[in-house]
Amino acid sequence: MKRIAIDMDDVLAKTTHVIIDRINQIVNQNYTYEELLTGSSSVKEEFYGHYLANNSFLWEPGFFEHIPVNEDAIEVVKKLTERYEVFIVSAATEFPNSLKEKLVWMEKYFPFITWKHIVFCGHKHMIQADYLIDDHEKNLHTFTGTPLLFTAPHNLHIDDFKRVNDWKEVEKLLLD
Repeated sequence: MKRIAIDMDDVLAKTTHVIIDRINQIVNQNYTYEELLTGSSSVKEEFYGHYLANNSFLWEPGFFEHIPVNEDAIEVVKKLTERYEVFIVSAATEFPNSLKEKLVWMEKYFPFITWKHIVFCGHKHMIQADYLIDDHEKNLHTFTGTPLLFTAPHNLHIDDFKRVNDWKEVEKLLLD
């Protein structure tokens, strides 16, 4: 059975959406996810500057526990588990509070994936799978299987990998 490794933040979870909301509250702005996907580079650079200066909330207890799940992720991942050995792989150790919160989050949204198929690590270069679905190029560059770049505002400039824009595209690519 082939193995798929799936990232959590900005792949299963709408992490950037929540980050945008928090930055908007802190700097009294109205950035939107769509604007960061399609807007001008100056708006993206401005947002990123605010993010770098104000992202301490990522280390606060509770941040990772209440992030919404991406559209179609639950249904598609459930289908993937019928054909593949699925592991959830998150570089969560950078944010120690996130370890428990991400386990709680997985139980809530993906109860069909047990703790035995969840891997928390500092980086993903040791992950062995046939596919890795991730939003960060740093994880995909060292991956020895087939890397799939999940679209997020911070990776639009990357064209080194096969890109998937949403879970319906993942379904079509890996289940059709």
